[in-house]
Amino acid sequence: MSALFAAFGVNWQLLLIQAANFVLLLGALTYFLYRPILRIIDERREKIAEGVRIAEMAAKKLEDATAKGEEMVGGAAREAEGLVAAARSRANEMSAETLKSAESKADSILKDAAARAEEAKRQAVLESEREIARAAMLAAEKILRKGNA
Repeated sequence: MSALFAAFGVNWQLLLIQAANFVLLLGALTYFLYRPILRIIDERREKIAEGVRIAEMAAKKLEDATAKGEEMVGGAAREAEGLVAAARSRANEMSAETLKSAESKADSILKDAAARAEEAKRQAVLESEREIARAAMLAAEKILRKGNA
């Protein structure tokens, strides 16, 4: 084997020392560089995974809050519709009551006016009867005066 190394111009002792240096360098780089870099990469991977979990939780909370908000808005809209319907119903009732009240007032005013007109008519007839009676008495008195004179 040494003839083969000599044929290619390789010094086996030097090759052995270089191999030992390579192994030492590989061990030192693994201990001081490769493992710390792997540890840093693992820590970053964990932080990224934690960030993803937090983002997913935040997205879920946002979705829940959005659904709850929409539910609240829907409930408020239904409640508002109910209030508007109740207000319309109450307004219609009040309008009907006001109309009935106005009609009853108008009827009472008409009845009162009719009663007053009837009373005025009765008074006029009574007054006419008195006037006719006075005129008849005056005519009779004139007739009697002419007959006596």
